[in-house]
Amino acid sequence: MSEPEAPTIQSSAAEVWGLKEIRYGPKDNKKAFKVITQNFNGPCSFIAICNILILRGDIVIEPRERKSVSYEFLSQLVAESLLLRSPEVDISDALSIMPLTQRGMDLNPVFTSPTAFRPGGSGGELKLFQHVGIKLVHGWLVDPGSQEATALERSPDYDSAAALIAEVDHFTHGQFVVEENPFEDEGEGAQANAASPSSSSAGPSSSSGAAAGLSQEQQGKVADAIAVREFLQHTQSQLTYHGLFQLASTLEPGELVALFRNSHLSVLLKVGEDSAEGVGAGLYTLVTDQVFIKEPSVVWERLEDVDGGWSTFVDSEFVRASPAGGDFAGQTAEDTLRAMEVLEQQFQDMDMGDASADHELARQLQAEEEYHARQAQEAYLKKQKRLNSMRAEAQPKPQKKKSRDCIVM
Repeated sequence: MSEPEAPTIQSSAAEVWGLKEIRYGPKDNKKAFKVITQNFNGPCSFIAICNILILRGDIVIEPRERKSVSYEFLSQLVAESLLLRSPEVDISDALSIMPLTQRGMDLNPVFTSPTAFRPGGSGGELKLFQHVGIKLVHGWLVDPGSQEATALERSPDYDSAAALIAEVDHFTHGQFVVEENPFEDEGEGAQANAASPSSSSAGPSSSSGAAAGLSQEQQGKVADAIAVREFLQHTQSQLTYHGLFQLASTLEPGELVALFRNSHLSVLLKVGEDSAEGVGAGLYTLVTDQVFIKEPSVVWERLEDVDGGWSTFVDSEFVRASPAGGDFAGQTAEDTLRAMEVLEQQFQDMDMGDASADHELARQLQAEEEYHARQAQEAYLKKQKRLNSMRAEAQPKPQKKKSRDCIVM
């Protein structure tokens, strides 16, 4: 085993995250909390766990004036919370997985249940959630009435689905993954199988060159693999409408859970009618993007569809967000101009060679972060503009009434 690399400026900066104050709690008794924001390299799994523990009051960020936290600081708080929560339980697996959360988690969702995950690796990831008492959910669910449902009963989770595709690609000598339909035939073939994936006897015709020599079992696997591939290709956001409705119907109002989506973990909250203001009841994810750290009106994002096209940002009271504007979220144009002047001066100093190599790298990282922040804010403003346009076009005309297809209660 090689020696661990020494910390660098980049790695050190990536392990320190800013804090943002929000208000959270029952409608008439909201309290101030400092939640953790993340940059584009932040470990979403660990940050989501910590934010849930913070909002539940299981860990407390002190002192209140603190503006940022490090991984070391947070990991100690979480470890202490684990020990206090389960003093008589062996939590070694949960503790050992914590450092790995900095690089992501090996989570394997099951396509038939919003709370089902198969263990990945040592299974320590699932034990970590179990010991801290956080429910892990996902909405990557197959509709039981769909064509893919039967095939996914035989490959019910992501790892087994990927293994099936790899196996079929192997015994078809690499044709399955490369081609859209390696067994397409004039009269029969995989198109028929895709329509009826449950039939293991239906398969490519014996006249198909690619299918020649395949056994009945292999033909059945080809049919399943086609259905599974279709499902994966059409659910790349790792959320389906069936999954969205399952989450909305199974979660309890006020329940904080960790949502797995887009290979990312976020804090998910179901808001009931009695707590709803402004936008209303529904599912909301906590906004932790660092670009919004100075924007108090952007706290939650309403989860309304599978691709984010109808997303709405709201504040702590679940009232539609009204960003302050400027090139950076929560900053005025004057603030941005001063920031850009500082950056310009930093680049001039860098060109003159007055700064050390470490300072040059630090300035470059700062400039990159400001650039990404501006890009993120521009994307947000474009998204809101597009959303407003869509709402305007969707307004009912006097002579007829039009309603949206899906409403999440």
